[in-house]
Amino acid sequence: MAISLEKGKKVSLQKGSQAGLGEILVNLNWNARPVKKGLFGMLGGGQGIDLDLGCLFELKDGQKGAVQALGNAFGSLRQPPFIALDGDDRTGAVTTGENLRIDGNKIAIFKRILVYTFIYEGVTNWKQADATVTIKYPGAEDLIVKMDSFDSSERMCGLALLENVNDETFSVEKIVQFYPGHQALDAAFGWGMRWQAGRK
Repeated sequence: MAISLEKGKKVSLQKGSQAGLGEILVNLNWNARPVKKGLFGMLGGGQGIDLDLGCLFELKDGQKGAVQALGNAFGSLRQPPFIALDGDDRTGAVTTGENLRIDGNKIAIFKRILVYTFIYEGVTNWKQADATVTIKYPGAEDLIVKMDSFDSSERMCGLALLENVNDETFSVEKIVQFYPGHQALDAAFGWGMRWQAGRK
């Protein structure tokens, strides 16, 4: 069973009988087939799409940052921010996609986490990418964030916002809003970080 999130509605990730939330897994899967015909094909040269999964985080002690493949900021589960990206799927062909892992047992240190994806390489064609994010944690139904808005030429999409409610619960809200890049996403949610160009 899975729950498909609707825009504007929040659901809760809550502790069960265990000591904490356990590991929260945020998975991104997409279709990277190249478009070979028409205008998009000419512009992209038949190139597939490389989507990257990442997040902005803000801890209660004021620490802020990003976890993403760009800039090799893969994070860590053993030390702050207690968020880690497990790899970088450059093709979309890996069946497990890309995964962010969040230590839900450390929920009390988090203020908020904004999960996003951006097109690192390839033509900006979100409909072709057909991306889906699945949020999983122990003892609960999967939460599905479907990218069902396609009408954008921007390269970045804010997907879901997780906020610490009472040190025992994360609220999860579907965002699916598009932005030209990291700085615009940051500004939209008031993160207040300084950005510079990065490579991977």
